[in-house]
Amino acid sequence: MRESSGDTVEHVLHAFLAEVHSTAPTNLSVLVNRYAARLGLGHVDVYLVDLQQRCLTLLSGEDRLPVDGSLAGWAYRAMSLRVQNTDSRTLIVWLPLVDGEERLGVVGFHLETLDGILLERCGSLASVLAMAITSKRAFSDRLVQQARTGTMTLPAEMLRALLPPRSIGDDRAVSTAVLEPAYELGGDAFDHAMTESTLHAVILDAMGHNLASGLTTAIAMAGCRSARRRGSGLGEMVRTVDEALAEWLPDQFCTGIVLQLDLASGILSWVNSGHPPPLLIRDEQVLESALEYPGEPPMGTPGVLGGGSRTVREVALEPGDRVILYTDGVTEARLDGGSQFGLSGFTTSIIRATAVGELAPEALRQLIHSILEHQNDELADDATILMIEWRQRHRA
Repeated sequence: MRESSGDTVEHVLHAFLAEVHSTAPTNLSVLVNRYAARLGLGHVDVYLVDLQQRCLTLLSGEDRLPVDGSLAGWAYRAMSLRVQNTDSRTLIVWLPLVDGEERLGVVGFHLETLDGILLERCGSLASVLAMAITSKRAFSDRLVQQARTGTMTLPAEMLRALLPPRSIGDDRAVSTAVLEPAYELGGDAFDHAMTESTLHAVILDAMGHNLASGLTTAIAMAGCRSARRRGSGLGEMVRTVDEALAEWLPDQFCTGIVLQLDLASGILSWVNSGHPPPLLIRDEQVLESALEYPGEPPMGTPGVLGGGSRTVREVALEPGDRVILYTDGVTEARLDGGSQFGLSGFTTSIIRATAVGELAPEALRQLIHSILEHQNDELADDATILMIEWRQRHRA
């Protein structure tokens, strides 16, 4: 198919791909609109989600849309197409801006008409744009600032720089996480990564809520990654952290869970170092104590290096199972009446979201917002939740 200019659609998209790599982050909106016009797509608005996933901010300005309460937000929450009618007799086609499993924001295409061909072109532009934003965000303060609505403390800035994307995965499994308070982190962190055969995940909670806590978590995170990338098992991974903390921060320790999920068999293996035990949700029910075993000492605990090896636990998951890791700031959060949110409130929220078909990242977004609302957005401790869902699907 050819455009009125004589360009083929393939030629236009190829030119866009070639140019987007060398375009400054601040010029992405101009570039996208120039190529959208050549493809007959009209005007394009790009919105990025903020750090707390509450609002969508226009990439080329200050305009904001709520994630809850707008069609653009609906497209973000459901990761699906939404079409909005306007007073000017044009349509706004909202598409989620997604890189893999990571939700970055939304793209709004202003069109006079809509058909399958135009929708396909919208999807192509959105896909390339998502990859460009992901790559450029690593060195662009402008894109980072677009995702912030507050001032970040030094410990939080340090830990945020180490965190991976909120969500990773494929058709076999997904891992997704949320962490609050977004701008005042102390010692919580998470990590996840995938290889061809394995999903790796870590949750960490250092003692205290200051720069020393952040340094403890940073060393623990680096130790886990170093051991994982040289092919070490879970026990050796934890021992690497023990030795690093003993050498560099002998007065600090860190609780945490390191785990691996075999993507083919569903075998989940983990080591629990003084942390709340993982939860297993199956068929919209929490399997009581399914993953609860005697805990190991926290990482970096004095004397731990003289003990025996860490115990690796294993369990076989079933397709659709969700495994949840969390820090104690989640269950210790207070409700409006002063009582603790507790494990029951935590799991009830997850199960309710699962029952109505919410995607894993959206289920956690709703849960952490519920906790914050009960706390008037002021948590007494860091609250981190990481959820893994095993799907056992394979690519064709």
